[in-house]
Amino acid sequence: MTAPAEPIVLTLTDLVRVHGHGAQEVRALDGVSLTVRMGELVAVMGPSGSGKSTLLNLAGGLDSPTAGSVRVTRDVLSGLDAKGRAALRRRRIGYVFQDFNLIPALTAAENVALPRELDGLRVRRARREALDSLADVGLAELADRFPDELSGGQQQRVAIARALVGPRRLILADEPTGALDSATGEAVMRVVRARVDAGAAGLLVTHEPRFAAWADRTVFLRDGVIVDATDADDPGQLLTGSRPR
Repeated sequence: MTAPAEPIVLTLTDLVRVHGHGAQEVRALDGVSLTVRMGELVAVMGPSGSGKSTLLNLAGGLDSPTAGSVRVTRDVLSGLDAKGRAALRRRRIGYVFQDFNLIPALTAAENVALPRELDGLRVRRARREALDSLADVGLAELADRFPDELSGGQQQRVAIARALVGPRRLILADEPTGALDSATGEAVMRVVRARVDAGAAGLLVTHEPRFAAWADRTVFLRDGVIVDATDADDPGQLLTGSRPR
C-alpha cells in the first residue's frame, strides 16, 4: 500500500512576476507552479537571470507576484499585510540570503536569536536556541564574535543558523554554500538536509550539481519558466509533483 503523502508546506500557483513596463518589461517568472512538502528538499537550478532568486523572494513574501499565488501552509501571502508577512517569516520561514544580511552591531548569537526575540521569546531562551543552532553549523565557540570578526564562510554559517533557529517549517536558501569551501559546504548541506528530514520543507537555489544532489527533486528554470524537473532517485524522470514515496 502506498504511504500517504506528507502535507504540503509551500504551494506556488501560476506565478508571474513582471518588472518594468512597455519596451522595458521583463518577465522574471512566467506561470511557474511548484509544491514542496514536509520532509522534502527541492533544488532550483538555471542560468543567471532565469528567475531563481525571484522565485525564492516570492516564496518568502519578500516580493509580491504580478499574478498567481503563494501559500505557506494555510496562509495565502497576498491575504496578509506587511505585518502579517513579517510575522510569518519570523515564525515559519527561514531565509538564507546570498549577502548574509547580518547586523554588524550584534554578535553571532544575537543575530541568530533576533527573530525569536522579535517574536516575543524571552532573551535567555532565545539565546539558548541560538547557541544550539550555531552548534549545528559548527560555530558554537564563535557565538560572541561580531560579523566583522568572522570570515565570509563563517558569516554564511551564522546566516544559516539564523534561518534554522526555532520551529521553522520552510527553509529558503539562496546559494547558501556560495561563500564556503567544499568541505564546509558539504557540512552545511548536511545540516539543511537533517532539518528537512526532521520535518521542514526546503527550497534551495544553487548552481552546483553536487549540492543539488542533496535534494529530493531538482527543477530547472530558464527565462522564468520551469523547463525540466528530475527526481534524485530517477534523474531521467520528469516531475510536476512531489517525490514518489
